[in-house]
Amino acid sequence: MTSPQFKVNYPEPGATQGDSMPAGYRHLHRETELAAPLARAAEVLMTWGLHEQCGLRPEPSAPRVAAGVEVRLRFAGLRIPCQVVWVEETAERVGFGYGSLPGHPDQGEAAFLLEALGEETTRFTIRSFSKPGTWLSRLGAPVARHFQTRATDQFVTRMRDAVSA
Repeated sequence: MTSPQFKVNYPEPGATQGDSMPAGYRHLHRETELAAPLARAAEVLMTWGLHEQCGLRPEPSAPRVAAGVEVRLRFAGLRIPCQVVWVEETAERVGFGYGSLPGHPDQGEAAFLLEALGEETTRFTIRSFSKPGTWLSRLGAPVARHFQTRATDQFVTRMRDAVSA
């Protein structure tokens, strides 16, 4: 099986899978414990349900997350292009990272990772690195950083809500 061709607009695809992220970017990290089994949270995450819960209206090239899948996140009249660059699915950990494609206002990657802590408890972690990718996003960087931080916090809140139902 050949690995997918990545078309991302930054040189470090897959960097969110490790413990350290590349220098020269803004880094974000959030984590929380979920009162839910890993399988329930994984189903929400790996079928784009979390993104739907956050109002992003994903348009993926496949219904389930997999390496190489491209997704356009529709939000406020924009279509933000991303590509899944890594996926992990084991009995103890499930998650993925996607990176920005040409046409995205930023350059960078975001990871969503679930780790089983017990039968009914799961840790949810989001980590990302990014920097403005266009002159317009550089001009609006302070506002963009604010919205990026709020969106990351929204992912955490919405995942907690989605699995507690």
